[in-house]
Amino acid sequence: MALSLEAQSVVKVYPVDGNVVKAVDGVSFGLQRGELVALVGPSGSGKTTLLAILAGLLSPTSGSIVIDGQDLARMKEAERARFRRRKIGFTFQTNNLVSYLTALENVELMLRLNREFNAAGRKRAKELLARLGLEKRWHALPRQLSGGEQQRVAIARALINQPALVLADEPTANLDSERAFQVVQTLASLVHEQNRVGIMVTHDLRLVEYTDKVIQLLDGRLARIISPQDDLTCLANPAECTMIPTDVLGFEEGLQNDN
Repeated sequence: MALSLEAQSVVKVYPVDGNVVKAVDGVSFGLQRGELVALVGPSGSGKTTLLAILAGLLSPTSGSIVIDGQDLARMKEAERARFRRRKIGFTFQTNNLVSYLTALENVELMLRLNREFNAAGRKRAKELLARLGLEKRWHALPRQLSGGEQQRVAIARALINQPALVLADEPTANLDSERAFQVVQTLASLVHEQNRVGIMVTHDLRLVEYTDKVIQLLDGRLARIISPQDDLTCLANPAECTMIPTDVLGFEEGLQNDN
């Protein structure tokens, strides 16, 4: 099966006090449609920089990011912005919902920005919100929604343009455990059902049980990719795990203490 996203030898260099710092150092991986991946690593490991490069918000110093056969690094800024609006969906820990728009209007906003709002688009927005359990909250403003409801609206907004790639930066950081699991389960279901590629940055290893792979970054480098489901289950339940190397399990403590 052809890859929907391929990162090849991605490097991002910043000059700092006369020195060169590699925020991302030669990272390569490929993902297929229908995969939800957890991107993990301590602060300073390069997660945020890599996510921004994958989103087309930053250009790599070298290397390539190919999404649906198109190389972001070869695009001009205006072309990359158009591609980003149509092919990449975002959801962040701060939901960035427009305060004076209803839940439905916040989702439809992405269609309007792409000049694709019509009756079919409105129907798709309502269906997405219903799929996320928000069919009775279409007309609620963000301040009238709980944190979990706001995050689900943000997920619907990220998916409304039927993007090739969905990026979620700490989507459960402000939620309690029960709501966090619900949000990630829903995101995983939608990525699988709609055949998207999803990448979720998280510090909570319990959530990786709902993903198909874990990509671990350390010091800007790709440390390992974990994909067998039994291994992911172990990673999510380290107290009962005997299959994963101790350095991976020890990584959980570093993650949970890193706020």
